[in-house]
Amino acid sequence: MSGRQGAAYSAARIAARVATLGREIARAYKGRRIDVAVTMDRGFIFAADLIRQIDAPMVCHFVREDVRDVEYSGHARREVSFGTRFELEGRDVLLIDAVLDSGVTQEFLLRRIGESRPRSLRLAVLLDKPAKRRVALEPDYFGFRTASNDMWIGYGLAAANGTGRNLRQLSSGAKAAAKKRGGPR
Repeated sequence: MSGRQGAAYSAARIAARVATLGREIARAYKGRRIDVAVTMDRGFIFAADLIRQIDAPMVCHFVREDVRDVEYSGHARREVSFGTRFELEGRDVLLIDAVLDSGVTQEFLLRRIGESRPRSLRLAVLLDKPAKRRVALEPDYFGFRTASNDMWIGYGLAAANGTGRNLRQLSSGAKAAAKKRGGPR
């Protein structure tokens, strides 16, 4: 479904894939307690659906990234920081995010979580966009692999104007642009 105008993942297709991921994760952890770190704002709907599909004891932590565009010596750059610290030494940790694109933010967060010396640390994402990856990072679990140029709206992902997170399906291309403008669905 990558690269086509108007490509979409239906609510039923997303639900089926999330259920499959939940079973895979439960098998991998074999009933051990999982400390789940959920990235807010993009990952909350995917995470909520996914954790309900994982049959294992679980503790949830929530991470909010603070992204700022700053200028140093005439050069613009983006800074990302995370305000939450977790004590995860010896624990099995699953980081859940909605989209893995460049991988820079997730790699940074994984390194930061890794400073706590967890027993295991894995990454689950709904959408994997490997074409624009800037770091050597692959998700341990992913829902769908898609083209990096696709802009997705729905299922927790917002249009540039902030709307569309509440849509049950994911849409990209022309359909996503129409939703962004507030056009017909």
